[in-house]
Amino acid sequence: MYLSQTFYWMDQFIRWASDHYIELFGVASGLLYIYLEIKQKSVMWIVGFFTSAVYIIVFFQSKFYAGMALNIYYVIVSIYGWYCWRYARKPDGLAAELSICRIKFPLAFILFSISVVLFVAMGYVLDHFTDSPIPYYDALATTLSITATWMLAKKILEHWYLWIFINFFSSILYLWRELYPTAVLFLVYGIMSIVGWTKWKESFKAQ
Repeated sequence: MYLSQTFYWMDQFIRWASDHYIELFGVASGLLYIYLEIKQKSVMWIVGFFTSAVYIIVFFQSKFYAGMALNIYYVIVSIYGWYCWRYARKPDGLAAELSICRIKFPLAFILFSISVVLFVAMGYVLDHFTDSPIPYYDALATTLSITATWMLAKKILEHWYLWIFINFFSSILYLWRELYPTAVLFLVYGIMSIVGWTKWKESFKAQ
């Protein structure tokens, strides 16, 4: 009896996994990506590139064009980030691994201004031209993700502040939309982001 129940649940899991393999791929690659980010491994950009490339196809087929556009951005930034991390330049002109840096006020002001413009524009488009139930919340998470990814490419320590907020904020949104597995996943992302900030801060002090 127990053996038959075991086979039954295994069959159910295989059926579920075959219907949700893209989601499972996204979960696995997302966890691997943030782990490599914490470890400051440039190979994470390659993982991010292929993950985003897959989701461009998925979102295009499902007609989720905002998500498709965001992943096109991620593909481009993955190439840019990999180049920055692998081929940073020292003052003497020699190539070196990119070091962690702190953000300066002028750059912070520029990024804040650009983010506000993107947020307002994106929120307006989602509110007036889509059926999104939470247009400005969605726009906020997306805009900050764009900014945080660019900051990551430059290896700016403060990008972790954005990811901590984005992941916990997104977890609440997904919970509200009753997407419970995804809410738990982003809760894990949020916790890992705190770990990442701690590890990067230690590395910055040791530089």
